[in-house]
This record gives sequence, structure tokens and C-alpha cells, in this order.
Amino acid sequence: MVEASADSPDKPEKDRKFVEALSRGLDVLRAFSQGSVILGNQDISRLTGLPKPTVSRMTYTLTKLGYLSYNPVLEKYQLSSGVLALGYAYVSNLKVRQLAKPYMDEFARRNNMSVGLTCRDRLHMIYVENRMPPEASLLRMEIGLKLPMATTAAGRAYCSSLTEDGRKILMEALAEKYGPEGWPEKKKGLDQALEDYREYGFCLTLGEWDRNINAAGVPVRLQDGTTMALTCAAPSYLVSGDKLRSSIAHQLAMLASDIESLGV
Repeated sequence: MVEASADSPDKPEKDRKFVEALSRGLDVLRAFSQGSVILGNQDISRLTGLPKPTVSRMTYTLTKLGYLSYNPVLEKYQLSSGVLALGYAYVSNLKVRQLAKPYMDEFARRNNMSVGLTCRDRLHMIYVENRMPPEASLLRMEIGLKLPMATTAAGRAYCSSLTEDGRKILMEALAEKYGPEGWPEKKKGLDQALEDYREYGFCLTLGEWDRNINAAGVPVRLQDGTTMALTCAAPSYLVSGDKLRSSIAHQLAMLASDIESLGV
């Protein structure tokens, strides 16, 4: 149950300025990012932990506002164009995307790898930009794709960039998400990523998110205080873990420094 609460490490417990109804409405919208594109009220209730009567009021209101659309045949909801408009407004106004593109294109061409820029969404990372080498057709990551925090290079790079207190809060939320059976393995990977970041300045995932994919990640700190993650990835038969660690990941760290120096 209650995936939403396990996925909300920053939600305040007691804050007079915090609008609970708005929070619940956003939790309803977030439920559609957890796999299925079409959900009924009962599905949303299960995913969010919210009572079904509350969900019914939220879906009715969100439909009236244009953020959800209702399928009367299936008696279920799906995201509508209002959500797309919000997402597009954010991505299109993200200045770092435009300035970083030439640098990312050059890196992708030189190393024959996909290069992505991601930002955090609770316990996930989301692609806001992805650049490919001209001849490549593999690893095309669409903007808006969500990645798990614990097992991807993007998530590990972001987690490694946090302060001790910030990382402790995030790790506690991840531990709750994965439970006592799944968390020890995930924690082992994150601990190793932190060691790699402290020693080398980058994090790796070698077949851990996808057994056929090797990837590296580094944090990118923007002028406004935002931290993003820059990643590169390729099929393991094209780029070995040794090559990634000894050469390409170091180039990625240099690319992150170049992007930070743009002053965005």
C-alpha cells in the first residue's frame, strides 16, 4: 500500500502553510507515473493510500480542470493535456538544456554513447534532455522517463552529491520503499557509488539497472542551488565496465564541470 508516503521524504508532518488537499491532488496525478497509463479510483487509492471517497473527489476535480480525462467505457482516468502543458513549460524554460546541448552532442559523438541530463522527482530521476550520437539508434531515452534512484547512475550520482543529513533522509525513504528484503542490496550499491564518487568523482552502474547496460553518472550543480545528474550509457557489448571506469567516466566528470561553468 502507501507507495506515495514512502515516496515523499520531504513532506512536512505539521505545517500550517501546507495545503493537504493540494498535496493529495498531486499524489493522485503522480499515481499515473507508477506504471499504468489508465487507472480507476480503486487503483489510485491502492497506489496512494488515500481513501476511495477522497480519490473520487480528487479525480472529479482534476478532470474538470483538464488534468485528467475520463473513459466512460472503462470507467477509468488517464492524464490529459493540462499535465503535458505544465511539463512542457518546465522543460522548455530549463536554460541549462539549451546551453548544454552542444557539449552533450560532442561527447555523444566522440564516445558513441547516449548522454542524459536528469533531475530529481522524489525517489526517482527524470530525463529532461537526452542526446545521441548521429548514427546510433540504441538507448533512446525519452524526455520525462523516470529512473529509479537506487540502481541507476543518475540516482547514485545525485545521492552522492548530498550532504550527510540530506543523504540520511533520502536513504531512510529508500529503505522504507524497498523494505528489509530489498534494501540491503540497494544500499550496498549506493554505498559503493558514494565511495567511487569520493575517490574518482563519478558513479557507475554496470548491469544493475539493466543487465545489458553500462552507465556512469556525475552531479551537476547549477547557480540557483539545483543539483542535476549527467549520465552516459551504452550497451555493455559496446562499452565495457573497464573502459567506462578508466576513461569515459572521467570525461563525463569534465563535461559536468564545463556545464557548471556556463553559469546557469
